[in-house]
Amino acid sequence: MKRTFSLLFLCVVLVAGAMPQLFSQKSAQYKLISYNIRYCAASGEDGDNAWDNRKSASVKMLKQEKPDLFGLQEALPAQLQFIEENFPQYTRIGVGRDDGKQAGECMAVFFLTDKFELLESGTRWLSATPEKVSMGWDAACFRTVTFVHLKDKKTGRDFFYFNTHLDHVGELARKNSVLLLCQLISEMVPEGTPVILGGDLNSSIESPIFEPFAMNNLLPARNIAPKTDNKDTFNGFGNAPKPCVIDHIFIRDINPIEFQTLTKDYGKPYISDHYPIKLRFEM
Repeated sequence: MKRTFSLLFLCVVLVAGAMPQLFSQKSAQYKLISYNIRYCAASGEDGDNAWDNRKSASVKMLKQEKPDLFGLQEALPAQLQFIEENFPQYTRIGVGRDDGKQAGECMAVFFLTDKFELLESGTRWLSATPEKVSMGWDAACFRTVTFVHLKDKKTGRDFFYFNTHLDHVGELARKNSVLLLCQLISEMVPEGTPVILGGDLNSSIESPIFEPFAMNNLLPARNIAPKTDNKDTFNGFGNAPKPCVIDHIFIRDINPIEFQTLTKDYGKPYISDHYPIKLRFEM
């Protein structure tokens, strides 16, 4: 009887000890938005589509969608300040691509401060020397990726999000940038930890440059989500000679629920020359 009680007590202790871990691994749903915000161009360059004329519509979109986290491409300091002022509930991560501080466009990541704990973050340049401010291969511009390693404070689940913008000119730069991103993910992300990579990738999903993603089990959310669309993401403020799908989200160890291209009128027909893309997912 004493031995039976001891074994029972041991089982209770072991189960009790495992309970927090079991509880922490329950799944939860999230919403992520990737949005090329279009830099605030020099006065007159964008005409009626200047940032000052569409910034309120950008805020309206984000307030309607209420994402748990979002990534911006092309954001300049004045735009980041405006977004931060309107969304104080988010923490912002990211640096200017031209100097690693404030200068140039930022691939910014915003996440709900109350929901997530930041475990790690950083910026890498898409070049042969990713830890230095540098231009890669045949790229026309400095290009970066901003990453965050987040933990859900309620469930304890953690994941990585990589927000990037591939070059619009250099074919070799785009190809090598994808290889570099795969290398960074391989080095940073433990096996089995969920990964999201997204942004303006300046290539159609059929491009062979994305083959390394498939080889690393990074799959296009647009193609595998049970609820999805295939709408063009680049609109050129309605003047694109050939609208196309060049904004993408790739995922690994993530359960996609819905992928959507956000084409609504939020007070302006076009809130950018790209439509935002949204992913609802579970992990």
